[in-house]
Amino acid sequence: MAGLKTATGEYIDDSWELNVFVEDLGPDADPVTLRVSGSMHIGGVMLQIVDKLKLQRDWSDHALWWEQKKQWLLKTNWSLDKYGILADAKLRFTSQHKPVLLSLPNQCTVRVRANFAQPVFRTVADICKVLGIRHYEELSLLRAPEQKDKRKQKEKDGIQAESYDLTGVRLPASAEQQLFRGMPAHFSDSVNTETCYRMLSVSQTGITPEQIMRMHRPGSLTEKAQINSRWLDSSRTLLQQEVKEHDCLWLRFKYFCFFDLEPKYDTVRINQLYEQARWSVLLEETECTEEEMVVFAALQYRINQLSLNASPTEHSGDPGLDDLDKALASLEVKLEGSSSTPNVLESLTAIPELKDNLRIFRPRKLTLKGYKQYWVVFKETSISYYKSREEALGEPIQQLSLKGCEVVPDVNVSGQKFCIKLLVPSPDGMSEVHLRCLDEQQYAHWMAGCRLAAKGKTMADASYQAEVENILSFLKLQRTNPEAPLAQEAEGAQWLVSPRYQKKFKPKQLTPRILEAYQNVAQLSLNDAKMKFIQAWQSLPDFGITYFVVRFKGSRKDEILGIANNRLIRIDLAVGDVVKTWRYSNMRQWNVNWDIRQVAIEFDEHINVAFSCISAGCKIVHEYIGGYIFLSTRSADRGQTLDEELFHKLTGGHEAL
Repeated sequence: MAGLKTATGEYIDDSWELNVFVEDLGPDADPVTLRVSGSMHIGGVMLQIVDKLKLQRDWSDHALWWEQKKQWLLKTNWSLDKYGILADAKLRFTSQHKPVLLSLPNQCTVRVRANFAQPVFRTVADICKVLGIRHYEELSLLRAPEQKDKRKQKEKDGIQAESYDLTGVRLPASAEQQLFRGMPAHFSDSVNTETCYRMLSVSQTGITPEQIMRMHRPGSLTEKAQINSRWLDSSRTLLQQEVKEHDCLWLRFKYFCFFDLEPKYDTVRINQLYEQARWSVLLEETECTEEEMVVFAALQYRINQLSLNASPTEHSGDPGLDDLDKALASLEVKLEGSSSTPNVLESLTAIPELKDNLRIFRPRKLTLKGYKQYWVVFKETSISYYKSREEALGEPIQQLSLKGCEVVPDVNVSGQKFCIKLLVPSPDGMSEVHLRCLDEQQYAHWMAGCRLAAKGKTMADASYQAEVENILSFLKLQRTNPEAPLAQEAEGAQWLVSPRYQKKFKPKQLTPRILEAYQNVAQLSLNDAKMKFIQAWQSLPDFGITYFVVRFKGSRKDEILGIANNRLIRIDLAVGDVVKTWRYSNMRQWNVNWDIRQVAIEFDEHINVAFSCISAGCKIVHEYIGGYIFLSTRSADRGQTLDEELFHKLTGGHEAL
């Protein structure tokens, strides 16, 4: 719109000049000057810019970015007046998709085109489709740690790590992922993308001692909390969070509740999850015992062996045949179930109980008393113990409700120590009780019951038997097999443990122990070994806890808040002890006071908790809590579609903008 002029050259209409910087012309180029009015819509402004540039190219991915407001102007039918844009607005005409470097859980780097104009949640979804990862809602992006001196860092790292270029990949128009030769179709376009798919789906075997030693290992809960301050806000765009083109970001599993892990469909997802678990153990982000570390090393050794000659497509079958197999298996279960209806009815009416002799120890200050044997009854979600079996008809010495408690394993298979540490909530904090079992079988049944009871479930739950079998399976891995022949050599096996154990033991001590444990996993397939590693990782006491430094209302000192997939944990910063646990199932409501940056949560029985965040913004904490509650609503019956509006509502996206 040119506007109407008088004889003196003055404009008599309501038009005015608007300067727009075009990013493609370079940072030093002069802005494009347009004549606009407040009623002009954004689409008209963009058309004027293209007409002025007179460049024959595809501008469909470009949009306007408002610098002062940090806002994309994506609603092309909105007028300048509706957006509130005046002559002093600094607008930039730029592409919505820009290349970024992405560090994956396996420490490899890929170059991808990321959407800078959509919320990070949607951007991650697009990236995961390119990488072939299902259930993108479990992952998110972090900023890469700052490097004080990049030149020294490159010298320290030696040759710069190879990056795989996927910026040219274009996804098919259909929502369903098309497979070709067992891999997503967009990876079969060229040799380079096929090589990239192998990197994504096959474990990296060339880890060197130097690579492990130079990587940062958090030495305290405070350092672990600092890592979580780098998560990007899922409800805001990359450009709103000052991420620039070619910046390096980390893609990681953020929420530790992995839905529908299926080896036939999740080759990349399982491999990247295994790699994140592996580095979590090697960098001591998740604590484990000597025996557990040896098992992890043995599983890595097996996976490395199989990965050397593995094909990323060898485990992928015909989806149609897989669906047929599932249908037949489901039919078989239904037919078998029909013949045992009385047993099913009996299991519904009678909740299983555990009754046995256990040794119990209640740690107290200034006491030298040890374990003492009692007759213990585990019924529904509570444990009662008596002096003897004969006195079980009377009142118990104590009854413990396990709802909301912390269940911590304390096991040494070689020393025949099978203990369960219970941290039971009480008005004064956490009441600590240790149960010592006689053998593996007793431990597995009681441990499985305690874990379910902590979640408010009884042993009648369908997952009880599977939990027992998982515990027994993990214990079996830690048991030595003296009759099995040892492998003759295991070069570099000692580097499959964390630096702490590398310093504690000599290679001559570590290698035989790893080879002994290897005999228990030597028959596992590649996918089974990865799944076993992930399951063992999930069994660790510290698994899946994300730490933040906070200041609770009414307290004068900083403390640690641990956020897990089903609970919040208050931890003493000085000694690392658990002070209190709150379950999401007991949560009535929570909100954030954005003015004072304080999170307030109300639980059942009029329990109110409030805290301000020290190590990270309260938006990140709010997002974690809401994210876990959102993920708990997922169900196989609902298919693969997600209610993204519900996610943003639970994670507080609208308040943060």
